Amino acid sequence: MDPTAHFTEQLNKSSQQADTLLKGLSEQQQMLSRLMLHHGERIRSESWQKFAETWQAAAALAPALSGPTAWQDYASYVGDLAQRTVLFTDILRERGNSYIEREAEGFKPVLVFDYEIVLDGRSFERPVNYALVRIVPPEGFPEQRADGRPFVIIDPRAGHGSGIGGYKSDSEVGVALRDGHPVYFVIFYPNPEPEQTLADVCAAEATFLKEVRKLHPDAPSPLVTGNCQGGWAAMLLAATNPELPGPIIIAGAPLSYWAGTAGVNPLRYLGGLVGGVVPALFASDLADGKFDGANLVLNFEHLNPANTWWRKYYNVFADIDKEAPRYLEFERWWSGFYFMNEAEIRWIVENLFVGNKLTQGTAVFDDGQVIDLRRITSPIVVFASHGDNITPPEQALFWIADLYDSAQEIKARGQVIIYTLHDSVGHLGIFVSAKVAQKQHKQITSTVKTIEALAPGLYEMIIVEGEDRPHVSFEPREIDDLMALADGRTDETEFPAVARLSEWASETYELTMRPWVRAMTTSAMGQAITEMHPLRQRRYFFSDQNPLFAFWGGFAEQVRDNRTGVEKDNPFLQFERLQADFIEHAWNFYRDTRDAAYELAFHGIYANPAVKAIGKEHRVQAGIHDFRQFPEVRHAIEQAPEGGYAEAVIRMLILMAHARGSVRRSRLQRSNKILQSAAPFSKMAAAERSRIIHDQTLIVEFAPEEATTTLAQLIPEEEDRQKAIDLIFQVAGPLEEMSAPTIAMFEQLQFLLGTKASEWQEPDHEVMPFQPEKLIAVAEPEAAE
Repeated sequence: MDPTAHFTEQLNKSSQQADTLLKGLSEQQQMLSRLMLHHGERIRSESWQKFAETWQAAAALAPALSGPTAWQDYASYVGDLAQRTVLFTDILRERGNSYIEREAEGFKPVLVFDYEIVLDGRSFERPVNYALVRIVPPEGFPEQRADGRPFVIIDPRAGHGSGIGGYKSDSEVGVALRDGHPVYFVIFYPNPEPEQTLADVCAAEATFLKEVRKLHPDAPSPLVTGNCQGGWAAMLLAATNPELPGPIIIAGAPLSYWAGTAGVNPLRYLGGLVGGVVPALFASDLADGKFDGANLVLNFEHLNPANTWWRKYYNVFADIDKEAPRYLEFERWWSGFYFMNEAEIRWIVENLFVGNKLTQGTAVFDDGQVIDLRRITSPIVVFASHGDNITPPEQALFWIADLYDSAQEIKARGQVIIYTLHDSVGHLGIFVSAKVAQKQHKQITSTVKTIEALAPGLYEMIIVEGEDRPHVSFEPREIDDLMALADGRTDETEFPAVARLSEWASETYELTMRPWVRAMTTSAMGQAITEMHPLRQRRYFFSDQNPLFAFWGGFAEQVRDNRTGVEKDNPFLQFERLQADFIEHAWNFYRDTRDAAYELAFHGIYANPAVKAIGKEHRVQAGIHDFRQFPEVRHAIEQAPEGGYAEAVIRMLILMAHARGSVRRSRLQRSNKILQSAAPFSKMAAAERSRIIHDQTLIVEFAPEEATTTLAQLIPEEEDRQKAIDLIFQVAGPLEEMSAPTIAMFEQLQFLLGTKASEWQEPDHEVMPFQPEKLIAVAEPEAAE
């Protein structure tokens, strides 16, 4: 090449790179400016407004605080304040004593139900600190049905112990027991087994499911519920052993860790600000190779300091005569701190929290097994909440968009994914709230059979309160409906650099600091560091181990015996509550300012185009597929003219569902009843019915014209056609409950088969014309039942 031309080419290339860099820097500055304005406005409009409202309310109390009865009111208030202080201190002492007692007994699960150990993972060839237990129904609960679907619940191992899914009578466990289901619980012990890995844990949970299936040979496949981190554990289990579980319910489970909304979800930025996986490795080295779960709990507490340091205590203090049992009951679980091996926490941080590899299909177990969530064949139900600040809906749901290009791909792969959203409940409330258990969990578990009758696709489960009971419908959704939950995913392009720098930092730590840290740390030192953890020291301090409180129990008992209380309209008591609100606002102001600083610092580092380039090779680009070229889709379309009565009935049910645009629970129940009891379905194995539903869904979805034009070929006999159309009307009817698109589709089916349903009456209005090319369009949803 001519030297001059080569020089010119290189100059142009450098100029383009400089322009790209400057453009990236300009975009970064614009984003930071927008975020600063956003946070400033939010803090001003929320925090300062609340400060002003509290100040105005306090000013309005001024006349009462200096009125003619002020001294009497003040004396009454001070007496009550002193009594509450003594009793509150005693509650903290009881919490400390409970912690010490539970620590001595090995932190047993906090299940309120009795249970029997079925399998103990500590005795396995690859031992783990997990066990499978069977819940014993309390007196007054219905007898468990011999053929009832067993339920298996996996609790989160995220610093705390197990049992939170059943620590109340009104809970996930209680709901299932009241429906007559055998219920199993996966518990775990405080200390992991030596050399235990997450691959070992997953293998043990697979063994648990095999045992449950063995104990209930005549029952449907077990339903698996995973809470929080137990949710991704359930998904790992189903992806590596797709033949074992039935429907999977994941509640408040983070699976897409980079997802979130700018200015709202700051927790996802911490990994990039603290050094990725290095803090976990350092903490494990200090504790003789085990990671202290109290560190995870402390992170959760820092997320909402107003509640951690003030509001949850003040709520007890303000209602000291009623709140103590509830508070102490919850603290039994919250105060139990469990451990992980370094290999476990490292895999979690590198593959999930920082690497986000699970939904990219690049997560690999220690034994070399690649995890692909698309291998899951069971229906998946995702329960998330807009009020969850630990697992926001984006992190609970965007894994679907990470794995599938569209709802069409979900259908092409034969998968059923359902999600339901709560408006306000917090993270723990998703799986501990009695109200949530009685509404969301009850409706989810009561519709399991109908969920299994759904055609493949993506649905939102809508629960509407009715006069007699909640009513449930399943609305078809697209990937764009999920994406509407956030403000886009552009900031996720910064996280691959976090993952790459975390790898570099961990390698650097292992080559430089780790040998020194390990050489200087002994088992005794690790034990001392563990015991000195601030969460433990708070509980040790307020306990009978502290001589300052050895006498406090008797003192508090005397106060209870002479409790006087104070009137609720006492102005000084009202002023105290305003002070409490003011303190909470101050903590929230600190939190909002801190979170804004986190976010601005993160984007200040990782939105820089030079830094983003570091993680370029870690980005996984979603492919665009021609789903008609999937082998299973091609095969199904080729089989469109083939089959018989069963294929025709299922195809017509799917066509009706497409025309309707939503599916009510009552219709699904009628449809499922047909697929379970009517000939020839009653003699089919569940796998055979599922195969036919899958194939016919593919035909309707990807070859709608062939789906209708070949329908009559499947039922050549007039008698069979009459029986089939009557069955379809039995599910779709009565006529007055059918929407216009449903009536139009049913009339077309009658036309195609050349017959009328026995109970069919012509509608008194004009129906829509037959348009095969629009069969897959989603019609206007019907109102809930």
